[in-house]
Amino acid sequence: MKIYKKTELDLLRKIETLEKEIKEIKSKEEPIPTYQYSKMRDIDLDRIVNISQKINRTKFDNWFINDITISDKDEYFLRELLRKEENYISLYNEETLKMRFLSPLLRRIDFKTEQFQDFYNEKITYKTDKFILNGEVDFVIFTGLRRAKKPYFFIQEFKGSEEYGNPRPQLLAELISAIELNDWKEIKGAYIIGENWNFVILEKLDKDKYQYFISRTFNSTFMDNLKDIFKNLLFVKNKIIQMTSKTSLSGYEQNDEH
Repeated sequence: MKIYKKTELDLLRKIETLEKEIKEIKSKEEPIPTYQYSKMRDIDLDRIVNISQKINRTKFDNWFINDITISDKDEYFLRELLRKEENYISLYNEETLKMRFLSPLLRRIDFKTEQFQDFYNEKITYKTDKFILNGEVDFVIFTGLRRAKKPYFFIQEFKGSEEYGNPRPQLLAELISAIELNDWKEIKGAYIIGENWNFVILEKLDKDKYQYFISRTFNSTFMDNLKDIFKNLLFVKNKIIQMTSKTSLSGYEQNDEH
């Protein structure tokens, strides 16, 4: 049995007292606030980051003004989809909208390749010393096949109308998480309210400082608009193919073998 001297015992008592005080201080500290994507509001975003909307529709020129052509088969598919669903899209609830209209459309684009694929209801978490963003996202394109790795593009929120919540701040929170997790400066996404689609570009300016741009609204019940939506999504797919091919060749990204 070890025998301590008086000075050693005093030191041990002081250490124990300090440790107890530290534990008490930590227990009194407020927990880091956690925000769910599905419940994110503008006021919540403004509370945790510096974010502002900029008006500049030319920001989308490189995205929307492209040389993509829609094949006759794809155009026939879009016309048939619209013929069956155009009168009901604004009436559908969230799940019916997904299954009857959005799912066939996204399946036609076919985001699944050897490098990436579309994931649904995937959980994403971004944590800082000031806040935590987490929850399930409706639609995200990730690298990886069996296991989601790096997020590239989001679509939010598959809602019938804004009475169920504003999808824009929810999408922005997801894009912020993706930018930080990827260590990028820019990322694209889209949000849907019934028949209406808006595309979004988010840019990181500095630590916890961002700006975003919102496209014009595309009404998917009009054939010309639906074709534009289809082309915009095809452009995203082609861009991700280019990005993942470059990273694979440089050795920074490996296919998911698990």
